[in-house]
Amino acid sequence: MAEGIIVNFRRSRTRFIPRHFIIQPDKCDDREKALKFVGKEVSWKNKEGTVIKGKVASAHGDNGCIRAIFERGLPGQAVATKVEIK
Repeated sequence: MAEGIIVNFRRSRTRFIPRHFIIQPDKCDDREKALKFVGKEVSWKNKEGTVIKGKVASAHGDNGCIRAIFERGLPGQAVATKVEIK
């Protein structure tokens, strides 16, 4: 099990995709390490204990970030918080 930090929504210049998030896993600094997380489950807990689950879809860029698709969109307060990668 690993942890990571939600960096941002997946977005373009003019719009964002509400179910896709960019995550920076701990101790992951290149694309080859990020590809090992593809297919794993991601879970985010809020303060009340509600869990929103997602799945790692692909690597994002060359600096070790991954892209996760959640079952429903996370709130904006989820950015810069921790997630668990199983």
